[in-house]
Amino acid sequence: MGYARRLLVLQDEAQALLADPAGTSTIRIGVPDDMVTSAMSACFARFAGRHRQIRLDVTTGLSRDLKKRFREGEFDIVIVKEAVTDGDARANFSEPLAWFEAEGSQVWQDPIPLVTFPPGGLYRDLMIDRIEREQRRWYIAFTGNSLGSVLSAVEAGLGVSVLPVSTTKVHAVRASTIFPPETALSLSIYAWEVRGPASELLHDMVGVTAARSDSGGTA
Repeated sequence: MGYARRLLVLQDEAQALLADPAGTSTIRIGVPDDMVTSAMSACFARFAGRHRQIRLDVTTGLSRDLKKRFREGEFDIVIVKEAVTDGDARANFSEPLAWFEAEGSQVWQDPIPLVTFPPGGLYRDLMIDRIEREQRRWYIAFTGNSLGSVLSAVEAGLGVSVLPVSTTKVHAVRASTIFPPETALSLSIYAWEVRGPASELLHDMVGVTAARSDSGGTA
């Protein structure tokens, strides 16, 4: 009898799972860490609420890695930051950049302390390239894996960093005059599928990204 009851329970569970369409297909999304704002998260949540049969699989990472994985078929939709947008991008927007420091920072002398993302990050490469061209001396003072940790280090006065203008507005940092603003990057959105629910999600993500770009102003 005990075995029979357990079999009946398993049967009920199997029927319930088969009757529930939630998660029967997946949309894989890749985005840079600083793009996972409350607005973007709300966009994902609204879509998931409307389409219970679709599971969203969101991964954050460095733009270069995300784009490579998209080209290899690992993602259905990606947002990446890059100097030049490829011709098959579904949309692209400007991402103004500037050098930032803590409010009340002193005049920086050589060697300049840099607050950076890990090797392979676009902002890190931009900073090092600029300082090398200006023939200034520098060192890595802090390496953070997330935008939050990098901004906290800049706020604390550990050094200077190149960051998107749109991400700094609620933090105790200011645009630094150590170097002129860097050339804006492109926020590019790529997607394989442009029909059905994936097209709806893509449209919503484009809208959130456009609003972010507009809020960035000019560096």
